[in-house]
Amino acid sequence: MYIPTSFREEDLPTLHAYLDAHPLAALVTAVEGPANLYATHLPLVLERSVGSLGTLRGHLARANPHARQLVTGAAQALVLFSGPDAYITPNWYPLKAEHGRVVPTWNYVAVHAFGTAVLRDDPEFLHAHLEALVARHEASRSMGWKVSDAPTEFIAQQARAIVGLEIRIDRLEGKWKMSQNRSAADIDGVIAGLGASGSPADRVVADIVAERRTR
Repeated sequence: MYIPTSFREEDLPTLHAYLDAHPLAALVTAVEGPANLYATHLPLVLERSVGSLGTLRGHLARANPHARQLVTGAAQALVLFSGPDAYITPNWYPLKAEHGRVVPTWNYVAVHAFGTAVLRDDPEFLHAHLEALVARHEASRSMGWKVSDAPTEFIAQQARAIVGLEIRIDRLEGKWKMSQNRSAADIDGVIAGLGASGSPADRVVADIVAERRTR
């Protein structure tokens, strides 16, 4: 993706933390040309210790044409992670009152992971992945659900309808577009404007803009 220098993020722990915090991604692959371009939205688990940049693990429904596409062999994959984001009105820029030469924009965070997508059609891998996925998202709950809470035969039946997926990351691109290219006064205006919004998502972006201005 296009990343001006002021928006670029290359720190691996920061990128990994973002992948952990935003697990729902869009997996895009192409097999034998763009006519077979396909995308699936799915939750992924990052295994930081597998590979130099980490490995993403997930699963697809067997009925998903994407799985049938990948069954022919490994495919180059682009995995898109995004959010949070917010619209930025020019009314927040003090320079608007001076000369009016300002326009709206959008602040956002996006990370792109590149690698080779491989299906893992073995029960041991799939069970370990499901355990890790559930543990990751149930950990904050006082009585977190576990795979073992469901009948064994039911889990086995459900597992037969999916196939495991593994993507060893070859390259990571991170973009934090958070008003770093604006003047200090404009950044203050963005932080104040987003911070006063009734949208929790806008206030999250306000905090990121404030954090990024110190870098």
